[in-house]
Amino acid sequence: MITKVVKRDGRVVDFDRERIVNAVYKALMSVGKADRSIAESVADNVIKELNKKYDGTPPSVEDIQDTVEKVLIGLGYADVAKSYIIYRKEREKIREEKKKVLNKKNLDEVDKKFSLNALRVIASRYLARDMNRDIVESPKDMFTRVAVNTALPEILYDERIYDKDGSYKREVSINPEYEELYIGKYKINKYHFERFVAAYKELAEQGKMKVNFTELISMIKNHEFDTYEKNIEKYYELMVNQDVIPNTPALINSGRPLGMLSACFTLDVEDDLGSIMELAKNIAYIHKAGGGTGMNFSKLRPKGDILSTSGGYASGPVSFMRIIDVTTDVIKQGGVRRGANMGILEVWHPDIEEFVQLKLKEGVFENFNISVGTWGDFWKALFHGEKYPLINPRNKKVARYVQPEAIIDMISQSAWSCADPGVLFFDNINKRNVLEKARGEPTRVTNPCGEEPLYPYESCNLASINVSNCVINGEFDWEKFHSLVRYTARALDNMITMNKYPSPVIDKRTKETRRIGVGIMGLADALFKMKIRYNSKEGFEFMSKLAEHLTYYAYLESIEMAKKRGTFPIFKETAYMDGEMPIEGFYHRELWTLDWDKLVKEIQENGLRNAMVTTEAPTGSISMIADTTNGIEPIFALAYEKSVTVGDFIYVDEVLKSELERRGLYSEALIKEISDNYGSIQDLDLPDDLKEVFVTSMDIHWADHVVAQAILQRWVTDSISKTINMPNRATPNDIKQAYILAHELGCKGVTVYRDGSKSAQVLKIMSDKKKHKEVKISNYTQDIIEEVLKKNPLAKRFIKITGNGEEVIDDTINVVLSLNPEVYEPEGPSVVKQKISEEMIQRREEPPAGKDVCPICGAKLMFSEGCATCPNCGWTACTN
Repeated sequence: MITKVVKRDGRVVDFDRERIVNAVYKALMSVGKADRSIAESVADNVIKELNKKYDGTPPSVEDIQDTVEKVLIGLGYADVAKSYIIYRKEREKIREEKKKVLNKKNLDEVDKKFSLNALRVIASRYLARDMNRDIVESPKDMFTRVAVNTALPEILYDERIYDKDGSYKREVSINPEYEELYIGKYKINKYHFERFVAAYKELAEQGKMKVNFTELISMIKNHEFDTYEKNIEKYYELMVNQDVIPNTPALINSGRPLGMLSACFTLDVEDDLGSIMELAKNIAYIHKAGGGTGMNFSKLRPKGDILSTSGGYASGPVSFMRIIDVTTDVIKQGGVRRGANMGILEVWHPDIEEFVQLKLKEGVFENFNISVGTWGDFWKALFHGEKYPLINPRNKKVARYVQPEAIIDMISQSAWSCADPGVLFFDNINKRNVLEKARGEPTRVTNPCGEEPLYPYESCNLASINVSNCVINGEFDWEKFHSLVRYTARALDNMITMNKYPSPVIDKRTKETRRIGVGIMGLADALFKMKIRYNSKEGFEFMSKLAEHLTYYAYLESIEMAKKRGTFPIFKETAYMDGEMPIEGFYHRELWTLDWDKLVKEIQENGLRNAMVTTEAPTGSISMIADTTNGIEPIFALAYEKSVTVGDFIYVDEVLKSELERRGLYSEALIKEISDNYGSIQDLDLPDDLKEVFVTSMDIHWADHVVAQAILQRWVTDSISKTINMPNRATPNDIKQAYILAHELGCKGVTVYRDGSKSAQVLKIMSDKKKHKEVKISNYTQDIIEEVLKKNPLAKRFIKITGNGEEVIDDTINVVLSLNPEVYEPEGPSVVKQKISEEMIQRREEPPAGKDVCPICGAKLMFSEGCATCPNCGWTACTN
């Protein structure tokens, strides 16, 4: 009997009959003969032939495949044999492409496990290279060094050597030479060792190390910590199984010289030149290691303000942003991409109009995302039709008054034109801010993509769970999800301990709160597998439950870590002690599916290890590694073209592909048709139940996008990075409505992207020949909007979308008469009604041509999660 098989790399592994069955079944499906009993029968015949020919000697993979072809032809399935042969050739092409991508002669088990798509991203962005830019590690090596780095703090927190109360005060002066050490079979490299020593020193200085460093090393050499080999293996398996992937800097820098594991940083800038230049220096260090930075420029005096030291005039915040932009342009992040910045100016600043218009000219401030920071008084003035004061930050005096609608119109017009700026809602961000009591002020800055509202000089480590992998046989496995959440929370806390921070102040401020950001990706694929439409009542309810469980179980793990490792240092100064929580859902018992009262009691009794625990970050490249859909977004396209060295091919979502194959509908012609239809299956000759479930971001009304973000935001401790996708024909008024609806629903910020408004075209990767049809707003979202308008009747003046999702307007549209700030004088007009000419309508129908290519591989870019991302090599303008 055949029990073993010889793999292509020479390894001898167990023979698996199911692999033959599955391969034959796929070939049967491809010719419309999806009958598993036939595949079972063919497999049995193949095994008989193998037993006759090899008499117990292990055959090679090629021997088995040759036998499959022979048996198929012998049984009269010539068409199936042909399909199987084509499949073999395609697989061979993919194997050869993988070898080229990884610069390897043979593929190992990890290389084979990951798709070509994933390996291209890993190779282009994450694998270590030598001075000649040649790859010098494999994906297996990368995941191993990350796993070792992540698990090492478990040793430092072992009860045999760790005392959370800090009772072991001692002099700490060690500079040990690197020596080869192992945890079980896993080697600690010199960079792991460097960070391990630094973490030990810090804990020893706090009196938390029961043993000196020499004793600790002796314990490691004596294999007393070899039980932690299983922790390394667990973190390794989480990544290799594509269940959890940490943020980009952790993949790049773990166990390597730079050692910085955080993606998100915030900095501060005061109204003096020294502070501005210090800001530029800090940004350079952070970007060099692959991080992104957020900063609020609102403290800087406005343009034209008097300078007492020189008698001259201030040049304003925008001029100093140019310094940061140039600095960022020079410092490449790991040779992979330019740095990412978030530039914020609050809506009360006198230079707000200039700031809003910053990116109207293409190619300007390309290293910045920009956002207008708004507060409750601005929205109150807007709804009541009152004038709004612009305040000079130098003397806190009113510089002038504007109509708030003029400002929101200008923001909407600019976002319509170029997708910037975004809008941050600082009133919503600080509504449940449990740290304000400890910090003494509200939060007013975020990381580059807005999902992490932080205090200045804080950072956050992020990782995302692939929820698609939690769907088993069409059902969501909540136990697996809970386990993944807890493992991820622990891994991120470990990374805080091992992190090499770019400055002492960032080190100190980060560890005062020990924020972690557990997030999700693969939501769209998970919904596909469960046969749930994204913007349906069932879909929205699932999102709510998923986010609630995400935060609840991240808190549970943080409580357990607090018991053993201690709380974050400023825990007792926060509103957690008063039973407050930083999530809106906690204050709406009708939404609960878990016992939050019990959790709050545990927090008060035992504390938390981490001040904040969940976020929703962009996952552009890491979701490609996980072979799943981006973050919480609907799928961008179900099929689109990709280029590799052996030619072009059309990438298709694996869940859709499996479903089409199961139904005998899959064909290359159909996939090409989907690609040419904006990556959508709507309007194609396919079953209605398929079209109901498999929807793309452009098949969903923009208001449904807003509601999805708001529902998830209820349960996330920090914020959410999501794109509110709009078709090219959307108007500035649509964008204004999206801002107002997002604010009223409790979102913490919003980014709107109108197709064609940026050089990175959402739909440019698909055919430009067809125009996307109008989409309707869901009934669920329409009900939500009606609730908003009941709660705030003054919003009716702005939110005017009907049940079919079309705006209630006549033949006019709000457009900015002039982008000259003088238009915004108190007594001057701010906006006018202008007839929409046929020419304007035509201009909105067709996206303008633009520079929409990846700077690394030249492929066409897509825009999702607030970021331009390359679907070919994984390059992204974001840091996650």
